[in-house]
Amino acid sequence: MTTSSSERGVSLGMPELPAPGYPDDVRARLETDAREIISRYPDSRSALLPLLHLVQAEEGHVTRTGMRFCADVLDLTTAEVTAVATFYTMYRRRPSGDYQVGVCTNTLCAVMGGDAIFEALQDHLGVGNGETTDDGKVTLEHIECNAACDYAPVVMVNWEFFDNQTVQSAKRLVDDLRVGRTVSPTRGAPLCTFKETARILAGFPDEREGAVDASGSAGPASLVGLRLARGETAPARVVHPRDGGPHDAPQDGAVHEPSPTQHLSSHDAPQDTSASDPAHPAGPTAEEGE
Repeated sequence: MTTSSSERGVSLGMPELPAPGYPDDVRARLETDAREIISRYPDSRSALLPLLHLVQAEEGHVTRTGMRFCADVLDLTTAEVTAVATFYTMYRRRPSGDYQVGVCTNTLCAVMGGDAIFEALQDHLGVGNGETTDDGKVTLEHIECNAACDYAPVVMVNWEFFDNQTVQSAKRLVDDLRVGRTVSPTRGAPLCTFKETARILAGFPDEREGAVDASGSAGPASLVGLRLARGETAPARVVHPRDGGPHDAPQDGAVHEPSPTQHLSSHDAPQDTSASDPAHPAGPTAEEGE
């Protein structure tokens, strides 16, 4: 015996109608921008990612109308465009705030306070993950690693860094954003709205005076490894072995300068092993902590 779809509680419904198009003036303006983007690529299909940022800059999120536009100008199906738009988290699928506040909750930021910041901001703003405040100013979300672990815990606003955050500083940050106070990232370009950010990500220049010069480069903490690799070593911490015994102090008062490959962590201090001490073939002379 078979059952119908209605008896199984399945509603097939009506097919979704095609997305409406942009108004003529909006479409003409977007087509001009789209042609510039497409001209950068030998294969027009490669322009899809920046085009999705372009339509996101128009409405603040990627709408069905925006995906239809991308499909039209690239001669793709809407299914092909949707597959890409739904894969990348930088493309919003529903209305979002002027400021995307992302709290890193990946491992290092989480243990350094990211989890506490995210929970506190949810309570403070009265929103959940991916939700927007009633005034339309702030969308809160937890995000994956943004390669700023040396500044953990990190909060990002429209992809600009706010380093070494605390619960208190993060609350002040979102409060300032909501009332329109000027907020300056720890490093990088001055803050702009999410729509403006999306247009920059589409490949159009940031035309704000001084914004490009302010972008700068990686912060000092991020460049330590590069300087070590180049041999530009700074005076280092004296590392004691695991038994806690002090090193002999340099007789001439000179500061110990390790090579770039020398470990600086006390957890990596040398131990007597079977390789270095034949009298102890079983391994270290003592378990850690003894």
